[in-house]
Amino acid sequence: MNIYRAGRAVLSIAALAALTACAAPKAEFDTLSSLQIDPEMQALALREVAAKHARGQRVWCVPFARDASGVQIRGNANTWWGQADGLYARGNKPAVGSVMTWKATSKNPRGHVAVVSQIISDREIKVDHANWRRNQVSLKMSVIDISPKGDWSQVKLESQPGSYGRMYPIKGFIYPTTAS
Repeated sequence: MNIYRAGRAVLSIAALAALTACAAPKAEFDTLSSLQIDPEMQALALREVAAKHARGQRVWCVPFARDASGVQIRGNANTWWGQADGLYARGNKPAVGSVMTWKATSKNPRGHVAVVSQIISDREIKVDHANWRRNQVSLKMSVIDISPKGDWSQVKLESQPGSYGRMYPIKGFIYPTTAS
C-alpha cells in the first residue's frame, strides 16, 4: 500500500490524489488542518540554517525547503516544478510537507519555494521558508489563496501580522512522494 507521511500522520495515496483534484471537500481540509510538519525534518533544516549563520553564509529557500520536506531537487527555485515532473507527485492543492513553488517574475526571477507546515482551511495555509526576509527563516507564515477559481495559482503572504502583501503567482505543490 502506497502512503504519504506528513509528520506523524499517514495518508493513503487515494487521500493524496483527492488533494490534487480541483475541488477537495471541506472535510478533507478539516482532517488535514490537524497535521503537523515532520518535526525531525524541520529540526534538521533549522540546524543547517544555524550552521550556515555560524559560518557567515547566507540562507536560501532551496536548501531549506529540501531539508524540511525531503524533496531532493537542486537548482534555482524556478526550476523545481519542471524538475519534479515524472519524479515527484505534483498538484494544485496544498498538503502538509509539500513544497509550494512560486513562478519566476521580473521582481523575483529565481522564483521561491516554501514548505507547507499547516492547513488552516481550503483557502489558507501556513508555510515555513527561508530568505523571504533576507537571510532569515520564517515559520508558520500565513498564505491565502486569492485565485478566482480557488486553485492556488495566486496567493498573498502575511508579511506583517494582519497585513498581506502583493499577489504572487504559484506553479503548484510538489509532494514528497514519487510520481506514479
